[in-house]
Amino acid sequence: MRRKQKTYQKGETVMKKQEENIAAIAERIRGLRDIVGISAAEMAKALDISEQEYLEYEKGQTDFSFSFLYTVANELGINITDLIIGESAKLDIYSYVPAGEGIVLERKQEYEYRHLAYLFKDKKIEPFYVTVEPSDIYAATNKKTHAGHEFNYILEGCMTLFIGEESIYLSEGDAIYFNSIYPHAMQAENGKPCKFLAVIAK
Repeated sequence: MRRKQKTYQKGETVMKKQEENIAAIAERIRGLRDIVGISAAEMAKALDISEQEYLEYEKGQTDFSFSFLYTVANELGINITDLIIGESAKLDIYSYVPAGEGIVLERKQEYEYRHLAYLFKDKKIEPFYVTVEPSDIYAATNKKTHAGHEFNYILEGCMTLFIGEESIYLSEGDAIYFNSIYPHAMQAENGKPCKFLAVIAK
């Protein structure tokens, strides 16, 4: 007797794939951390969270932010895309990404980070096409931090960048360079998405 295949609505399929992806990334982090010899307590300290919070991430029970993945990758001595796709980049002459493509590192309600050079190995910079969606949540209350310096160039829309105790309004054509070790967050303005190029230097 042929077994009836379980079907999913579109929303259920997306959610199921997202959960599977989170679990796969969590498993890679656990395995690599053991290989490198970094304790959960040491990783939690680098992320500025409690060890219990960190272990929830490793269990695949909490979605990952870009800042979390970037910091973990740095601590493990690997590229952030190694955690996402489970294999190392191999190109070393050039990497071409067609319009609208690139690997998505974070896809939450407010943010989408799309990596534009994920196939190139030993990168000195990390280029992203970022979309910040309008949100009722006040971004300044949820600032994140990660190592390196960051450059943002606004392509479309406008946003407020909160960094430290400062807030800077940015619109199309504006650019800003900042030390991303300081807590920061972005808020789309005027009820419309803001799209920008973000380049993070290690």
